[in-house]
Amino acid sequence: MTLTLPALQEKLHEWKGCPLHETANAVLGEGNPHATIMFIGEAPGQREDELKRPFVGAAGQFLDELLASIGLKREEVYISNVVKYRPPNNREPTDEEKAQCMPWLKLEIALIRPKVIVPLGRHALGHFFTKLSITNAHGKPQRLNDDVTIFPIYHPAAALHNGGLRQSLFDDFQALKTFLDEKNLSSPTAHC
Repeated sequence: MTLTLPALQEKLHEWKGCPLHETANAVLGEGNPHATIMFIGEAPGQREDELKRPFVGAAGQFLDELLASIGLKREEVYISNVVKYRPPNNREPTDEEKAQCMPWLKLEIALIRPKVIVPLGRHALGHFFTKLSITNAHGKPQRLNDDVTIFPIYHPAAALHNGGLRQSLFDDFQALKTFLDEKNLSSPTAHC
């Protein structure tokens, strides 16, 4: 059987490999299965846990606004998280929880095959580059390999807690648009 996103979703709902499954719902990514651009956040929050969808709370609404600012719609990209369950009280995920959920993210990336991966915040960036800080790397493309570029951006929730980051996020999304235009990846499904 070929693995598909719906099959992966079903397998995640059955998976009991992370203790967080005892207190939260499984939240796999969603969006265009052929997307050129994949956004990866930290972990589901309360609203995401309730609706079993990524980025649907306040940070998700801001992400939608940021996408619209560069002419993209949510359904044109793919959006996921490193950790697939909400940590209690919205605490940061532990290294162990990130490691337990990482195979799911790797499978999503393999199925989507994005050309550009946008880690939103330090937890997502740490999966790709352990020595880069989000403060120094945000808004700057990083080559992962011949096929994939990592384009780190602050997590939208960071601007909800620190209004001073709001303009940085808009600036980083404009830099992302410029990068996509330069690489002829402006179409959300422009797989080369």
